[in-house]
Amino acid sequence: MFSALAGLGFGLSLIVAIGAQNAYVLRQGLRREHVLAVVLVCALSDAVLIVVGVAGLGSLLTAVPWLLVIVRLVGAVFLLGYAVIAARRALHPAVLEADATAGTAVRLAPIIATVLALTWLNPHVYLDTVVLLGSVAATHGDQRWPFAAGAVLGSVLWFTALGFGARFLRPVFSKPLSWRILDVAIAVIMTAIAVSLVVGLFA
Repeated sequence: MFSALAGLGFGLSLIVAIGAQNAYVLRQGLRREHVLAVVLVCALSDAVLIVVGVAGLGSLLTAVPWLLVIVRLVGAVFLLGYAVIAARRALHPAVLEADATAGTAVRLAPIIATVLALTWLNPHVYLDTVVLLGSVAATHGDQRWPFAAGAVLGSVLWFTALGFGARFLRPVFSKPLSWRILDVAIAVIMTAIAVSLVVGLFA
């Protein structure tokens, strides 16, 4: 039980932060567009990464550093592209008004593709979830799998709360100005992460 609770706390500490993935989940929750699918993709992706890390495969990333270099570059390009899209939404009130009234009529495929890219093209997820969490889990010895289970539970709880809890903020986002502010924030976050990925290559 102690290891499971430790995993829960450590897992939450890694994912409860303002990042590209969380920003996207929040936005989809506000728009009520395929929220369950987005939450499931994020939670299942985290579960796979946690299991991989606890199984000890995080050592592969440290042994083959060029893999992370490729992920950094591809991830930076994708994040910059999404930042431009978010900035364009913020500059066009008509699009924001459509966002504020959007429903689940939007196609599922592009949303899933976006959340998968935001998850799997982010090198921080490998460093945090696979390498760091895997290393901490190893210190629990035979209890590393309860630790992993706790971390997976933390991920499920967080993405569920973020995606489905966003509806309570809808009154705040009933005006285009609120969407403008959110999209500007998303654009800034995406750009900052993309820049940090590129800068990290020369650190």
